[in-house]
Amino acid sequence: MKKIKIILIGTICLMMTSCGQMLSAISNGSVVNAITSVIGMDKVSSRGLIGTWNYLGPGCAFTSENLLAKAGGEVAAAQIEEKLLPYYQQVGITSSNTYITFKEDGTFASKIDGTPFSGRYTFDEATQKITLKGLLLSFNCYTKREISGISILFEANKLLTILQTMSALSGNKDMQAIGDLSKQYDGVRVGFDMRK
Repeated sequence: MKKIKIILIGTICLMMTSCGQMLSAISNGSVVNAITSVIGMDKVSSRGLIGTWNYLGPGCAFTSENLLAKAGGEVAAAQIEEKLLPYYQQVGITSSNTYITFKEDGTFASKIDGTPFSGRYTFDEATQKITLKGLLLSFNCYTKREISGISILFEANKLLTILQTMSALSGNKDMQAIGDLSKQYDGVRVGFDMRK
């Protein structure tokens, strides 16, 4: 009987510790981040997209819950963002030279590392897909709600093409390194975390 009480007390203590850790994780936002590390889990509205969004840091999201689980969850997303950060810094991407403005009339204006790109956009709330159409270029990207704002994300294998194009326009050859890194992440969308 004494052994049963000790085991019961030990089990209760373990459960209380686990609950404490879960509450701590929730309060730190890691559970929310893990859930929102998948595109489409927490959607942005057309109305919510309007405004100017400035670069905050590298962004990352998985295209499915299965890929998120296989990769190890939010830790994997954070690791990808950490790997991208030095490349973004090497290129010189900052909040003052990288932004996008979505207007109600369906037009947008943006800069990536100071290189301008503007035109018209369409936004599909169901898929969170944004199509950006400029005079000569057209890009598809996806949005994802974040605690601090939104992410503007591209298919990892498409980011290379986009950055090579921006590299050619700006003369900055360092962007190639980001594109090379992005080849490693199949089934992941990478880009920029943004905030107003």
